Amino acid sequence: MGIDRMKRGQWGKIVAFFDLKTEEGYIIKGFKIVEGNDGLFVGFPSQKNKDDEYNDTVFADKELRQQTNDLAIKYYHQEMEVPENSDVPF
Repeated sequence: MGIDRMKRGQWGKIVAFFDLKTEEGYIIKGFKIVEGNDGLFVGFPSQKNKDDEYNDTVFADKELRQQTNDLAIKYYHQEMEVPENSDVPF
């Protein structure tokens, strides 16, 4: 499992969106990293229902959810540490 793409920014409490690629090659879109009261956490993809409430569309057991959270937060922090004088062409 790995991060396929991550877009950082500031959308209220959301600080990044990312896609997750499984070992089988599936890409699941719509994950988000949220700044909560106790730090960063991963929000799973969701849709708004007719009552204007959001329901998750992807489900995982506690262990897989924690692995996803750890992977995404680590990747987010690594991406934030790109040195200013790096050879990035943009």
